[in-house]
Amino acid sequence: MSASRIEELQESASETRSFSLGDLIRRRPESITFALLVAICVIVAAINPAFLQPSTLIDIGRASVVMGLFALGVFIILAAGGIDVSFTAIAAFTMYSLTVLVLNHFPATPIVVILLVAILGGTLLGVINGLLVHHLKVPSLIVTIGTQYLFRGFLLSFIGTVWIMSLPPQMGAFGRMPLFQFESANGAVVTLPLYFLVLPIAALLTWWILNRTLMGRAIFAVGGNANIASRLGYNLRTVQIFLFGYAGALAGLAGIVHVCANRQANPFDLVGTEINVIAAVVLGGARITGGTGTVLGTLLGVLLIVVINSVLVMVGIPSTWQRLVVGIFILLAAAFFVTRQRKK
Repeated sequence: MSASRIEELQESASETRSFSLGDLIRRRPESITFALLVAICVIVAAINPAFLQPSTLIDIGRASVVMGLFALGVFIILAAGGIDVSFTAIAAFTMYSLTVLVLNHFPATPIVVILLVAILGGTLLGVINGLLVHHLKVPSLIVTIGTQYLFRGFLLSFIGTVWIMSLPPQMGAFGRMPLFQFESANGAVVTLPLYFLVLPIAALLTWWILNRTLMGRAIFAVGGNANIASRLGYNLRTVQIFLFGYAGALAGLAGIVHVCANRQANPFDLVGTEINVIAAVVLGGARITGGTGTVLGTLLGVLLIVVINSVLVMVGIPSTWQRLVVGIFILLAAAFFVTRQRKK
């Protein structure tokens, strides 16, 4: 075989490999997020092997639950071409008002009932968002900015502003209930709480809705082009109500998990976490314009944000600098992701 022929074959193989990588990024954009996550973990573990200790990994898993629930709700709305910034207000409204209700009037309520009521309360507030978005015919960002202030204003004006430091016993017990626990090398007891299971269950349910139901097809169709989806027979009102109701349900659940995990109810909690959550969803491969994204990518985006925050704490970055570092990283990672998408 001639040297020129060998060079042609090598160039052909190189092009095939490049195409395969580009095709992978185009079909599975969350692969970029996964690569970034692995790279950060490898670098940090090389610098500080303590990062790979089970206690650190469990802390990361525990910190991912509330953000993950928020992110799944944001993702399902983003997939339909909308955006929601009221989910933290829904969570705060639901968790605080429900804690006050249980503490003052129904102290013996089982934790399962409390969780179900939190989901129902979040759903009702989410449905309000959906109805307003559909009937006002304005972008969901504008509507949810308004309802965010509305829900928080009502909470602080009519329900309370006092921190509740002593929760009902069943809520505190749920926050402490272990899924499993072990003793670390230094003698400390490390616990993965039972409430961690809430996130994988919610993720599986979200995946099933998006990939195995007609509603899932409608969501991505509306995200691709709402007018065409309407002509194809999809009921936009039903889709909007479901989207925001489902996101509200996840927010309500996240709120009550947050209270149980922290063993206190603060009506001012969760303010300012919206950007981190939306960034996690976008970094996971979902487009702001809608029609794309996966549940796996969303969870990887959440892990990426949580790992970055954990690494900053481990290396001793002051809290006043952490937001700056996270913001810079999000901008760089998002720019990289968008650039690769455009090229491919």
